[in-house]
Amino acid sequence: MAEPLAILMVVAVIAALMIGYSVALTLAGVSLAFAVLGHALGVMGFGILGALPQRIYGIMTNEVLLAIPLFIFMGVMLERSRVAEELLETMGRLFGTLRGGLGISAVIVGTLLAAAKGVVGATTVTMGLIMLPAMLRFGYDKRLAAGTVAATATLAQVFPPATVLVLLADQLGNSYQAAQLAQGNFAPRSLTVSDLFAGALVPGFALVGLYLLFLIAVAIVSPKASPALPPDPKAPRGFALARKLGAVLVAPIALILAVLGSILGGVATPTEAASIGAVGAILLALRKAPLEGLMMPVVEKTTQVTSMIFLILIGATMFSLVFRALGGDAMVERALADLPGGAAAAVLTVMVAMFLLGFVMDAFEIIFVVVPIVAPALLKMPGVDPVWLGIMMAVNLQTSYMHPPLGPTLFFLRGVAPPEITTRDIYVGIIPFVLIQLVALVVLWFAPGLATALPHALYGR
Repeated sequence: MAEPLAILMVVAVIAALMIGYSVALTLAGVSLAFAVLGHALGVMGFGILGALPQRIYGIMTNEVLLAIPLFIFMGVMLERSRVAEELLETMGRLFGTLRGGLGISAVIVGTLLAAAKGVVGATTVTMGLIMLPAMLRFGYDKRLAAGTVAATATLAQVFPPATVLVLLADQLGNSYQAAQLAQGNFAPRSLTVSDLFAGALVPGFALVGLYLLFLIAVAIVSPKASPALPPDPKAPRGFALARKLGAVLVAPIALILAVLGSILGGVATPTEAASIGAVGAILLALRKAPLEGLMMPVVEKTTQVTSMIFLILIGATMFSLVFRALGGDAMVERALADLPGGAAAAVLTVMVAMFLLGFVMDAFEIIFVVVPIVAPALLKMPGVDPVWLGIMMAVNLQTSYMHPPLGPTLFFLRGVAPPEITTRDIYVGIIPFVLIQLVALVVLWFAPGLATALPHALYGR
């Protein structure tokens, strides 16, 4: 009787989310209701919820998770510093005279912003306000322009210091240790944020390369869809353009190197590096405006986003507690272990499930609800590397930001797009980039070394 209740609880959560109820409150409310029902039916003890306060305390005092508000603060502060505007303007001048040049500029700038901000919403709004009108003004196809901007903004979910990678590292790290302890290894190896940051770099750049190849192919096959900009006699050229480019690139690249370099080099923990990034973002913002006018809006936005993430995490903790008490984790482990095809079939099943869940749930919800359930079972299987699994999940979750109808990036872009861009244009325009994401997953499946080689070289994994 317990396991059917666990299945019914998952169905109830998905149904409530599709109706439109708050994620965190849905997770907590449904879990509490099924805990009462399970206790009434005698299939679980209500006292299991006594472990919840200690778990919440563990979440709020987790040093790894402390990096989240700092990275969010860094991203929001950079949004106010107008770094993106300067980059987009300069890169547009550099590549704009080439066919497809504005699209290429958008991808390059989006990559830099992803590595500097790690916040999808801020990147989408900034690029949607600046790059999208420019692409339309110079004759770009509406769907191609909208898809390019939306997809590029989601790179912030897979490039370090992406919040998704921090949360995945925390959840997978706990699952990895649990899997090893269950196998009798009482000196388990750990999985850290640094491992996933290092593992994400090569796949992230490979994904950027696929975006660029697609845009170049469109420029060749359909020149009218991505025309070149007419020459601007007043625009800086030669040494003047190079000097302008250097001026706008130095600050963000220095910040990226300070944050990621200190993490990958083992000089600082991710939390310490996040504080470095926050201070660096403040210094960049001071070039444009006095700190008094910046700090309060940035702190308010950081508090809102951080509170949302932690509230979902607390609700998901309650969900996983009740789900395990109903025997759901054992049921999932048996189901994955019994699949024909072994570990490969199990991982493929989870990847497909996460992709489909991306249509109704966002990345944070999937990380907090799904990963703790399936990861321990997967990591017990031979040949499943935790870094590879984490990067596969990260790239898969990136698509959840682009899925119609609930992809957050699509909503962010819809809110700032010019009137001539319809919702249909955005939905259709994003399809090629979702397919590129799936190609990237296939490449990672057959070439896991793309994700594991750098962590192995740096940390001996």
